Amino acid sequence: MSIERVLWEQDATGLAELVHKGEISPRELVDAAIARAEATRTDINAIATPLYDAARARAKAIDRKQPLAGVPFALKDLGIGIKGVPIHGGSRIPAFTADFNSVMVERYLAAGLIPIATSTSPEHGLRLMTESARFGITRNPWNTGHTTGGSSGGSAALVAAGVVPAAHASDGGGSIRVPSACSGLVGLKTSRGRVPLTPLTSESWYGMVVDHAVSRSVRDTALLLDLTHGADPLSPYAAREPKGSFAAAAARDPGRLSLAVYRKSPLGLPISAETIEALDTAVALAREGGHTVEEIDLPYIGRDFIANFCKSVASAVAGMMRAEAKRVGRPVTGEVERATRVLGGLGEMLSAGEVYDAVQRLNATARQMIEDTARFDAVLMPIIAHPPLACGAMDPKGADELVENVLDKLHLTRLLRIKSFFGQLMDKSLWFTPWPAIHNVSGQPSIALPVHVTAGGLPLGIQAAGRPGDEETLLSLAAQMEKISGWLKRRAPLKVPG
Repeated sequence: MSIERVLWEQDATGLAELVHKGEISPRELVDAAIARAEATRTDINAIATPLYDAARARAKAIDRKQPLAGVPFALKDLGIGIKGVPIHGGSRIPAFTADFNSVMVERYLAAGLIPIATSTSPEHGLRLMTESARFGITRNPWNTGHTTGGSSGGSAALVAAGVVPAAHASDGGGSIRVPSACSGLVGLKTSRGRVPLTPLTSESWYGMVVDHAVSRSVRDTALLLDLTHGADPLSPYAAREPKGSFAAAAARDPGRLSLAVYRKSPLGLPISAETIEALDTAVALAREGGHTVEEIDLPYIGRDFIANFCKSVASAVAGMMRAEAKRVGRPVTGEVERATRVLGGLGEMLSAGEVYDAVQRLNATARQMIEDTARFDAVLMPIIAHPPLACGAMDPKGADELVENVLDKLHLTRLLRIKSFFGQLMDKSLWFTPWPAIHNVSGQPSIALPVHVTAGGLPLGIQAAGRPGDEETLLSLAAQMEKISGWLKRRAPLKVPG
């Protein structure tokens, strides 16, 4: 069997086992990943910066005793420091090149992972489709006419295309889970404080942003978390310590769990029949695993909650644009995309009092939800309301009727004065995926599960959200569902290696 085929069929854990046994070398894996990256590059357009020479050099010097020795990997082109590597954030603003590695990057390298590239993201991670003026459109390996989601869409595309078995990703409003749902992958949004963002930042978006990965398998997701979790001295807070290893949690039977399912759109907008079918599939898998499932409602997760989330993000974008202007020594409004510019401008319109009030209201709602769902081990709910959209479907060239309806439901009283601009900014995101931000606000972990493929051949995942700090239960449940469903064997049909 060719090395390319081995890379295609194995997950990261499996590849590392082959390296440990001496059956394959890190250099062979890296060369195969680079070859696969170049073979699919035009089709999926998921690479921001190739790191091929550095990867080959690292492969020569790797310690084969490291847990993931020699396994090819990709790092998202957003929100991290990689020594000597330009980070663009999907933007035409001059790239930031750090003279340090983020703590998380150091932990990846210490595990033996070999980054072969940085992966594309939309500008500053603000869209749930990975399309930017800087890098163009990133496409879904399952069907290149469709999106791989955002903002970790480049990472998801590289994993789904078989370039790497897992890749770094981040999530501030669904940016791990949406690409996973669109690309047939496992994607864990970790608990707040589980993986440090230091030293580049202490927190992002008022603590809503977390970093982890997208992967093919639950066991890879668990092992990567074992290798990267834990606060460092600069971390502002830390998630609850696990009872054991995350890998052990993924390997054990979850027992009989009490689960809930939440089916409604927070905005009362239509949900596709395919999404309901995917959710029903997840419920059926859970029941087959011996778990109880209760239907619930979350009536306070509605338009006011989403409006306050939008306000908090707008203020964060305004602050980011100020920081970027200071970094490059000039205003950057002319170098960012219109959606970013409008969102930043909207953030500047909000008073400090309005933003503080919005964040406090979000936190109050989050506390209520955590209390109300504490009796459940996990809550199943959708990630995306519709199958992966066609590329360009969120092109912000006007506020069409669909977005107007979304804005009417939001009741953004003061902000309705700039409704047309806000419509362009939202790019149908709320219509496409209103659920993920819930757990960014609450800080709870939530895992994307690739339970369904549509009649049109596109993946459509759902999520299971757990109690704060309890990734272990989610990983145990997810691994059981993976085993029952057989989804681990699914692969995108893009240029399968011989």
